[in-house]
Amino acid sequence: MKRDYYEVLGVDRTADADTLKRAYRKLAHEHHPDKNPDDPAAEERFKEASEAYAVLSDAEKRASYNRFGHGAFGGQGADPFEGFDPLSSFGDLFNEFFGGDMFGRGRGGPRRGRRGADLRYDLAIDFAMAASGGNVSIRVPKHQTCETCGGQGGERETCPRCGGHGQVAMQQGFFRISRTCDRCGGQGQSLRRACGDCRGQGRVETVQNLSVRIPAGVDTGIRLRLSGEGEAGYDGGPPGDLFVVLIVKDHPLFRRDGPDLLCEVPLSISQASLGCDIEVPTLEGMESLKVAPGSQSGQVLRLRGKGLPQLGGGARGDLLVELFVEVPTKLTDRQRELLEEFARESGDHVSPRRSGFLNKLRDLFD
Repeated sequence: MKRDYYEVLGVDRTADADTLKRAYRKLAHEHHPDKNPDDPAAEERFKEASEAYAVLSDAEKRASYNRFGHGAFGGQGADPFEGFDPLSSFGDLFNEFFGGDMFGRGRGGPRRGRRGADLRYDLAIDFAMAASGGNVSIRVPKHQTCETCGGQGGERETCPRCGGHGQVAMQQGFFRISRTCDRCGGQGQSLRRACGDCRGQGRVETVQNLSVRIPAGVDTGIRLRLSGEGEAGYDGGPPGDLFVVLIVKDHPLFRRDGPDLLCEVPLSISQASLGCDIEVPTLEGMESLKVAPGSQSGQVLRLRGKGLPQLGGGARGDLLVELFVEVPTKLTDRQRELLEEFARESGDHVSPRRSGFLNKLRDLFD
């Protein structure tokens, strides 16, 4: 004895079309043979739910069923699936479940061309280019759409096997199943005569010259996207994108800390002790900087606005000048004599930092 169709779907007899569809989708998702390959009982429940939905989703069949029950389809040749198209009734359902049509068919007929692959190009630029920005020319090997055939691969014709639909149908019991046409690959067209330039591929290998705009303030690892400059698509599909990954070369004098620049400048003992004016490098050239008397090694002087531009706008960074007091490695006799005399005159009070250190030692060990 067949179960009541409303009982099979678990709905009331007053259920509307949306309620019926939701109930059927839930059962089909749970019991579909693809999800239960080794469970014959699940396959039977799936068929039972499909039969119930085939009747109740059709207004005329539902009315007959409400009056006569299963006897409405008991006559010779009567079929509850007559006029029931699984392509339209199940298509949306399995597109949700499995990411595509259960019958291998994309919406709207034959499948469209595939998008081309994205490309990556590593571009090394000088520090000066990263700071100021500008244009750089590059040569990119890639596939481009064949101009001779427009990416079609040659002269095409409607596929004789699927009639241009991209699908071929076959009957399995009360199911009419469609699968991708193996002759045209679901395109709906087949190649009659291949293009002589691309040999039917629709793409040709080329080396393209491109100009890349480098924004001011870029750093290593920044990716610049050139839309549509990647590999050509397949079968008329759109091209991919080109991603240019920047590698900024080191500068011989500057180190980078975000938008700020750091530069180490050596001083002699006399310059640091007496104070002086020195010339320091910047991105725009040399600039004068005043060093106060008694400046210490490691002291940092700041030149505001002499660093790098910030990517995307904003205040420019600073140049940080780190002083390095250099001790001479070779002395003349006279220089040694003068330094020894300086040491005798200075005693323990040669610098506040040294005096403080010696005082702490005395406090610790006296």
